[in-house]
Amino acid sequence: MRKVVLLMHVSLDGFVGRSDGDLQWIFPDMDDDLTEWTIDSLSRMDTHVLGRVNYEEQSGHWPYSTDRLAPLINNATKIVFSGTLEKVEWNNSRLATGDVTEEIAQLKRRPGTDIFVPGGARFAQSVSRLGLVDEYRLIVHPIVLGSGLPLFTDPIDLKLLSSREFSTGAVALTYRRA
Repeated sequence: MRKVVLLMHVSLDGFVGRSDGDLQWIFPDMDDDLTEWTIDSLSRMDTHVLGRVNYEEQSGHWPYSTDRLAPLINNATKIVFSGTLEKVEWNNSRLATGDVTEEIAQLKRRPGTDIFVPGGARFAQSVSRLGLVDEYRLIVHPIVLGSGLPLFTDPIDLKLLSSREFSTGAVALTYRRA
């Protein structure tokens, strides 16, 4: 059965973005090694599940990007959960019509590779709170934001599966639920 993987960048104090949504603090740490790690991770995920806010941000960027990650993201199946969108137009996207728990359970039973949850913060919190995430891949950056958009709002017991340090000081930590 496929697993659901939440892969997100997070500050040392647990924020995925500044209060205004700014993510520029991530990019100084995105060296070639971390980029390769990210490409390797994304190449094992053929389906992305995301909320409206993240869909709107990504669909405005990736179709026009020449970044090495763009083909992996653009060619993946994207399932968008939204109570306000009436249609989605990004390549290989569809609007989820059912309950998040039911939709993800159906996706896990279908053939394919892992299912990627790229965020945003509220959607990640929601699928985590519902117990739908099988594996957390957190890229922890050596920065303290002090405030912002938290990744976690509910307690979760996790077990460390692996860690990888990058020359920039960022660390990739992979966990599963304990």
